[in-house]
Amino acid sequence: MKIGITCYPTYGGSGVVATELGKELASRGHDVHFISYALPIRLTMTDHIYFHEVEVLSYPLFEYPPYDLVLATKMAEVMTRFELDILHVHYAIPHSISAYLAKMMLRDRVVPFVTTLHGTDVILVGNDRSYLPITRFGIENSDAVTAVSDYLKQRTIQDFQIEREILVVPNFVDCKVYGRASDRTLRRKFAGDDEPVLIHISNFRPIKRVQDVIGVFTRVRTHGKARLLMVGDGPERPKAEWLARTQGVADDVIFIGKHNDMSQFLAMSDVLLLPSELESFGLVALEAMACEVPVIATHVGGIPEVVRHGIDGFLYEVGDIDSMAEGCLAILKTPNLRETLGKAARERANREFCSSKIVLQYEDLYHRTIEATQRPH
Repeated sequence: MKIGITCYPTYGGSGVVATELGKELASRGHDVHFISYALPIRLTMTDHIYFHEVEVLSYPLFEYPPYDLVLATKMAEVMTRFELDILHVHYAIPHSISAYLAKMMLRDRVVPFVTTLHGTDVILVGNDRSYLPITRFGIENSDAVTAVSDYLKQRTIQDFQIEREILVVPNFVDCKVYGRASDRTLRRKFAGDDEPVLIHISNFRPIKRVQDVIGVFTRVRTHGKARLLMVGDGPERPKAEWLARTQGVADDVIFIGKHNDMSQFLAMSDVLLLPSELESFGLVALEAMACEVPVIATHVGGIPEVVRHGIDGFLYEVGDIDSMAEGCLAILKTPNLRETLGKAARERANREFCSSKIVLQYEDLYHRTIEATQRPH
């Protein structure tokens, strides 16, 4: 197949999933055309992968550049020039609207498009009442719609009164890339052999509650040596750095910044901290599980569909940093527990969420969607 993919190219779960999906599809012999304003952060140009940049030019008439219209034009151009069979867009706003416009622009052929809902597009953007009608329109007029969790599917149906079918296709992880590290060289750059390593990975937005990460670590640190890796960047980073200083743990908190390859940091860690206010899925939790890293997270959104409390890690109420710290200490002080949780997490990731399994679901969806659009009405 010839498949177009549009996503936000920046750090975040949706862009990561879209990029990894494209790479997996390309490895299976499909031609994959990425259409975005910048090269996705995890995308490497290999055989069967192409990138088409959407260039938005400033014009005095427009206070804000009309990216959605320029994107639609580029989509239609790529659809026609490279004879795409299907387009897969990640995020309802504005990508599904641009895809709909591009589809309407074509005269001689029909190119269906699939919209995958990741969460922020529905929960944060779509719930702004001014965006609700256009978001609903984009969802209803997609040729197929998927959501990354059952929680997100039900939330979408409830908030937007959606009547069409939404298929749940979960996020995935490459189990060949994500795994436990046996070489301790990288780990020793950040921690001594007698220091457990906790890790947090996010875009440091308020919804990630980085202040709770520091709070949990501060409580853990009072019981013995430990190091905390803060991977990523964003608006809440200064607050996290300030809290680490005021709590007296700044020397043990290491801000790594943005990195394209999270597997190397997860592979050397002992516990993942994910105290988010809301997660539609929790991709980083799945990546940690594939690396045999127990997860300390909140019992919100789609996280319970990924992390099983007491089996792969522990889930708590939002803001309950005392209990989260107790959970961390139980894992760190009991090596057998850490190993048991880690092995169970890896087994679940491999069985339920491995990329080789999930990509087949997308391939099947593409074939069914293409076939449906070719039937006479």
